[in-house]
Amino acid sequence: KMLVGLLPPLSGALTVRGGAPRRGSSLIGYVPQARELDTEASFRGVDLVGLGLDGHVWGFGLPFPSATRNERARRIGAAIEAVGASAFAGRKLREMSGGERQRLWLAQALVSEPELLLLDEPLANLDVRNQSQMAELVAGVATTRNLTVVLVAHDVNPLRRVVDRVCYVAGGGVAIGTPDEVVTAPVLSRLYGAPVEVLTDSTGRRFVVGLEEETSHPHPHGVSDVPRRELGREP
Repeated sequence: KMLVGLLPPLSGALTVRGGAPRRGSSLIGYVPQARELDTEASFRGVDLVGLGLDGHVWGFGLPFPSATRNERARRIGAAIEAVGASAFAGRKLREMSGGERQRLWLAQALVSEPELLLLDEPLANLDVRNQSQMAELVAGVATTRNLTVVLVAHDVNPLRRVVDRVCYVAGGGVAIGTPDEVVTAPVLSRLYGAPVEVLTDSTGRRFVVGLEEETSHPHPHGVSDVPRRELGREP
């Protein structure tokens, strides 16, 4: 929210591409975690993507500089094609799966042709197959469009093969590095202030073990009491 100019920092200074963050910057594509839209309305996927350019007129999204009709159509078509949604973008949202809608939300963030893409929990509410497909899709789009991507996720497992760096936040501390550097028993033990083990199963998924005491005392975000926690699922 600070990077898109929705929330001022409590202290210090923040710059984006050499300037102060500002609401409606076309340099940033943003997919928030909470997305409210009436899927019962006659709203098509292509309409959703178009809101990334002129959604402010209808009360959605952030305002971007106006585009001509031809330029608008070009950008919408390119964004839809980039996320592999051409086959279903003309359908109504209520007829789509969660994975299909998530692709269109991503296309909406790309339609302004940004340089920085911010994704808040892009894998939330997706099954394992769609999580993997979305992770690969974001990585492919980042490479093709030369984008920097910053995302928040509670489960790093589906993202391990595509992320360059991880900022792991836990217990009031922070560790930054590659996934293999950060998600280790010594680093997580330091962050949590307790002995932690990191186990790897036959598929390469990692599990953080030894936080039973931590998870039995829910924090404000709400954590259930479970004996074993997957990589990156923090209180």
